[in-house]
Amino acid sequence: MAEDAARQRDRVALESLRDPLTETPNRTAMLDRLGVAITAAQRRGTRFAVLFIDIDDFKRINDTFGRPVGDSVLQFMARRLESGLRDTDTVGRYGGEEFLVLLDDLPSSEDASAIVEHLLQVIAAPATIGGHDIALSASLGIALYPDDATDAGSLIARADAAMYCAKRRGRGGYEFCHNVMRHADGSVPLFGVGDAAHDEALRSAYVRSDQHAVLQEANGQLVVSALDARAGEAHAREAQSRQSDAMAMAAHELRNPLTPIRLAADMLDAARDDVPRFARLRGIIDDQVGHIARLVDDLLDGTRITTGKLRLEQGPVDLGQVLEMAVLSCRTGIDARGQQLEFAVLPAGVVRLHADRTRLLQVFTNLLDNACKYTPEGGRIGVCLERFDDHVTVTVRDDGIGIAAEALPQVFDLFVQVGDGSPAHRSGLGIGLALVRELVMAHGGTVVASSDGTGQGSTFVITLPLPVASTPDTLSVA
Repeated sequence: MAEDAARQRDRVALESLRDPLTETPNRTAMLDRLGVAITAAQRRGTRFAVLFIDIDDFKRINDTFGRPVGDSVLQFMARRLESGLRDTDTVGRYGGEEFLVLLDDLPSSEDASAIVEHLLQVIAAPATIGGHDIALSASLGIALYPDDATDAGSLIARADAAMYCAKRRGRGGYEFCHNVMRHADGSVPLFGVGDAAHDEALRSAYVRSDQHAVLQEANGQLVVSALDARAGEAHAREAQSRQSDAMAMAAHELRNPLTPIRLAADMLDAARDDVPRFARLRGIIDDQVGHIARLVDDLLDGTRITTGKLRLEQGPVDLGQVLEMAVLSCRTGIDARGQQLEFAVLPAGVVRLHADRTRLLQVFTNLLDNACKYTPEGGRIGVCLERFDDHVTVTVRDDGIGIAAEALPQVFDLFVQVGDGSPAHRSGLGIGLALVRELVMAHGGTVVASSDGTGQGSTFVITLPLPVASTPDTLSVA
């Protein structure tokens, strides 16, 4: 009981430090990490940077597409920021549409510039969210330790002020604190939050802003924060309910294969001298053990999604070869159901990505396996790879059972199954599509599901960015 109570206490403590919507460290956690970074930098004599990031025109996105899409944009932005940073960096939600990033151990401000410019490119890549094409950009302010400030509060305030200066110049830009907050002699003031010098420096940074507009925006942020807190509480309750349902479903799915294994094992002794029967029983056991192993792997990946521990090992990848391997791994099931797979590769060339080959294979295998499972015998499955100037799209379509309109918004959520609830469509835990989304977003891409309704088939479109220095090759899988 004591151990259970300790684990529960640790879990609650951990959840209190994470933003429930984006699953990133919250404001409290980021302040703690900044404190740790300051102590480490003082001891090692190193420097780091704090980035204050604000999504451009976020209110317009909320007003145009609705709050659910706005929430999806915040989640999407969190994943893009994580994918564009180094393993040593930390991204957290500060509040509303604002994020903080800690860039640890920077040799110089030029290193911060390179990271920030890459990050802004990642943010601005084409995005389809909630079925809408949304042009994302963000304004970004940078404060350096110890150049601009020596405590967490001042670093955040200076980065915030620099961000507003960047925003006034237009969308998608960035500004260093030391370029907008200097003494007359060019030196950078070092002082704590709340003293007169700090207040005067902030006022000079906002010199061209309308005071009424600033106050109005601050009031709006307070309202948004209150709404976010309420939404976070509801989200936490919903997540707890989903977790309980998921555990019950996992126990049920893991128990199902045990019956045929037990029956086959009981019959093995009697069939020892009957070689064909013995082999058939042994095959049943092997198949069901493999099924259990796949369920356990899915559960582990589901845990990695919720804890943010999905990691990529990226390198040069031939996307055509990945698709061919995915088709080969699913071919047995497709052929067994008499389904037609439309697959053709143009001889013109190769599409190369900087990606994790194993994880991309997992993405396309999951999509093809779903297409096979939810398409009737004799149905059609198609795969299409298209290349554009700066990105590629992979489309996986089928003429199977389709997805109801009300189910589409939740199709990529954990433990959600897209089938009709029949036994034939309940061979998994509802983790595959959630994993597809997380892996695609970790590569800086997007995935969108569409369907004309029940019985009308499904289409999944994955968009992945091309390396900046890639050559114009073309590969088509239709």
